[in-house]
Amino acid sequence: MAPVRRKRIFIWAVIGVLLAAGVGAIVASSRVPLNAKSDEVPLAEVKRGEIDLEVQATGELRASHAIMLAAPAVGGSSLQLTHLAHTGQPVKKGDVVFEFDPSEQLYKLEQNRSELQQAEQEITKAKADAAVLAAVDKVTLLKDRYGVRRAELDVQKNELVSKIDADKNVLALAQAKRVLAEEENDIESHKASGQAATYLAQEKYNKAKLGMDQAQQNLDKMHVTAPMDGLVSIQKNMNASGGMFFTGMSLPDYHEGDTVQPGSSIAQVVDPQGLDLTSKIGEQDRSNVQVGQQVNVVFDALPGETFHGTVKSVGGMSMRQFFSSDSSGSFDVGIQLAKEDTRLRSGLTAQIVFIGASKKNVLWVPRQAIFIKDGKRIAYAKKGNGYDQREVKILSENESRAQVDGLDEGSRIALVDPTAPRKATGPGTGSMEGAP
Repeated sequence: MAPVRRKRIFIWAVIGVLLAAGVGAIVASSRVPLNAKSDEVPLAEVKRGEIDLEVQATGELRASHAIMLAAPAVGGSSLQLTHLAHTGQPVKKGDVVFEFDPSEQLYKLEQNRSELQQAEQEITKAKADAAVLAAVDKVTLLKDRYGVRRAELDVQKNELVSKIDADKNVLALAQAKRVLAEEENDIESHKASGQAATYLAQEKYNKAKLGMDQAQQNLDKMHVTAPMDGLVSIQKNMNASGGMFFTGMSLPDYHEGDTVQPGSSIAQVVDPQGLDLTSKIGEQDRSNVQVGQQVNVVFDALPGETFHGTVKSVGGMSMRQFFSSDSSGSFDVGIQLAKEDTRLRSGLTAQIVFIGASKKNVLWVPRQAIFIKDGKRIAYAKKGNGYDQREVKILSENESRAQVDGLDEGSRIALVDPTAPRKATGPGTGSMEGAP
């Protein structure tokens, strides 16, 4: 039993050593030793000072009231632009914005007009034929009625003639009545036939009239006019690439002479009095932007001139771009400019500065000195030859600085993660204690 006891004692000893090593690792986790020289990690000092909570972003002018104009949905082949206003051209309601070649529509109009005239002639002929046939039937009917009346008079003389003649008279009356009945039936048949011929000609006329009206409407649609006063904005020609698209591809605007598919969007009429400036801010800047906040705007097309405005709306939900490499989301921001300017156009891009509050006498560190581990904000404070991992609380931040709680003024913190593997640095690498 002694060997078994010694074996158990050995196993427990190994377990004890492993537990001690684990506890030691946990205790040492708050201090991260460096295997390299301390000057390989750039440092910054925790300072007390002022933070301006300004947020910088880009934006774009968009029309709040705009009407899209499209190529008319007409049957047949594609349409060809013969006239097109240029982007930025002012138009009044009813002014022609673009026109198409009307040749095909004119041909269809003339074709339907010819069919209409032919149908009118067929109606006239059908009515004339019916009238002629009705006149002939009227004469024939009178003749047959006269024949019946004459046969009836002959039958009344049967007492005065021989039996053979009397029988002939009876047979003649019956024949006359039969002819009259047949003629009356033929008249009804001729009347129905005449009405049917006239009806068919009338339907052909209605069809031709409908086609002619449609052709006239399509011809009128070859001239597309502005539905309101505004500025013209020409759209991109989506058919210029032949249906092939790839990332980064640039499409040209529509030009005169381009072939257009029916229903394609050609131009937009924009109300210049209703332009909205829209922007996007990151999640970390959301707390620094509020409705009513003042902003300064510089449009890329008007450098050197600053426009002023206020925040009109801030999105309540973070949006993420599907193909974006940035995992963080963004919020939509609407901005109302303080004054109108006729030089501003929909689509202009701008550099925007959201003017925030200024916090004084606060502890701040560079934002790149704050790291996220296990869902917590941490900083690595220099301590001897190692670093203490400290959890910090972010009270406010801008693009370069973060107001923190949990660090001491004057302490030095790492600007890079000292636990991450690093490449060997050259002799010129040194401390960044004076980093802003």
